Amino acid sequence: MSRKLLKASALVSFMTLISRILGLLRDVVIANLLGAGNAADVYFFAQKIPNFLRRLFAEGAFSQAFVPVLADVQQNQGEDAMRQLVARVSGTLGLIITVVTVLGIVGSPVVTMLFGTGWFVAWLHGEADGAKFELASVMLKITFPYLWFISLTALAGAVLNTLGRFAVAAFTPVFLNVAIIGCAIWLSPKLAQPEIGLAWGVFLGGVIQLLFQIPFMLKTGFLVRPRWAWHDEGVTRIRKLMVPALFGVSVSQINLLLDTFIASWLVGGSISWLYYSDRLLEFPLGIFGIAIATVILPTLSRRHADKESDAFAHTMDWGVRMVLLLGMPAAAGIMVLSAPLLMVLFLHGAFDVNAAMGASMALWAYGSGLVAFMLIKILAPGFYAKHDTKTPVRIGIIAMVCNMVFNIILATLLGDKLGYIGLAAATSMSAFLNAGLLAHGLWKRNVYRPGRLTWLTLGRIVAATAAMVAVLWYFNPDPLAWKQLSLAERPLWLVGLIAGGASTYVVVLLLTGFRPRHLKAGSQF
Repeated sequence: MSRKLLKASALVSFMTLISRILGLLRDVVIANLLGAGNAADVYFFAQKIPNFLRRLFAEGAFSQAFVPVLADVQQNQGEDAMRQLVARVSGTLGLIITVVTVLGIVGSPVVTMLFGTGWFVAWLHGEADGAKFELASVMLKITFPYLWFISLTALAGAVLNTLGRFAVAAFTPVFLNVAIIGCAIWLSPKLAQPEIGLAWGVFLGGVIQLLFQIPFMLKTGFLVRPRWAWHDEGVTRIRKLMVPALFGVSVSQINLLLDTFIASWLVGGSISWLYYSDRLLEFPLGIFGIAIATVILPTLSRRHADKESDAFAHTMDWGVRMVLLLGMPAAAGIMVLSAPLLMVLFLHGAFDVNAAMGASMALWAYGSGLVAFMLIKILAPGFYAKHDTKTPVRIGIIAMVCNMVFNIILATLLGDKLGYIGLAAATSMSAFLNAGLLAHGLWKRNVYRPGRLTWLTLGRIVAATAAMVAVLWYFNPDPLAWKQLSLAERPLWLVGLIAGGASTYVVVLLLTGFRPRHLKAGSQF
């Protein structure tokens, strides 16, 4: 099973890598087109709202509730019962998201007022930032339907993942990036407001992603006729799991929305700086954290259904070990190389040096919480696989309240110009709190306690990461030197630094006794 997990994780990571590379290319195109000014702020706002709801209705809370129930039905009742459940869930979810989507389109000014209050107040007083409120309201009408398409896409992806077809769902996001890039190149230049062309890219991306899933659902025999079944036993089980999970699994997204709300009161460009830094953080988070979590949730659910407690714990331990092995060096590298990364990727067109330096400080703050973000993805399924969503919800509430307090304190201390850095730091602090409480909950219930190999591996990883940071810190030029490098020299320097840091990490890891066999679930000394 460990070899199967590794193979599946590698496959999902590879597909996700393709998507993330295109995602970075998309952000490079957007940065070149819009920079980090008012237009970029509005576009990022307009795509963030449906993305937040996507976490609720799509691959976030819904998948966490749907996959364990679907895996249980698969294990105990067979594929015919699975098809019936998929038909009832798709019909019920489909109607709900249709209503939500229509309300979002019609009520886009209200949504903008709620989450972009600073712009709304400026609009009421006739100030210049009031134009952001009007433009965001229009763009939300274009981007909001993305929620409908991506929710059904996520349902299909959850079914395929449960069947072991991980590659399809992992590759699907590629089409969103292609659609946005295409609109940025061919549609936006023809419009008076280029950001509206990007909004249409989000809409088209949702359409293409759903269409891409249909042939695979047909091939597996799960393209079934949707049926409304609110009171069906399986749907009821999913509802009971999903309602609390709506909050629990989406705490980080709610925190990001709170950041957006506060950032609307800060200096112009704050939302853009937070966006660009968050997108770079999503690269390792998606390739490693989400990929591992995607693979282990169905496995944990089957372990629970089969009442294999030792195998359940070994799978959890494997996930944590993989996150530490990949997440700690990634976090350290991102923090040390925050400014070079942003300069190499985005420093051209409308994205200037000031924008790069502004975003680099937010990236440093976000990067400090990368391991915690990844651990949440691994630890939360430990509860969901056992059909316990109440505990992560309670923990999520604590983390979100603390994040709000951290936001207010840090944003106030740092002021209007640097408050956005405080928002990013607060998000990382609350993520560590969330991960720590999840780990404590699993430990207290004797569901999962890290094995001796995991603790020893952590020590090796810390030593190897420290050596890597020392090498990067020594050879990394200061920001002024990076500015003076040519467009051709910057990528070469960055690739050299990354290669040197990665080599140092691997060599020290091996010297301290780490071996490839330690990657297997349940492996011992």
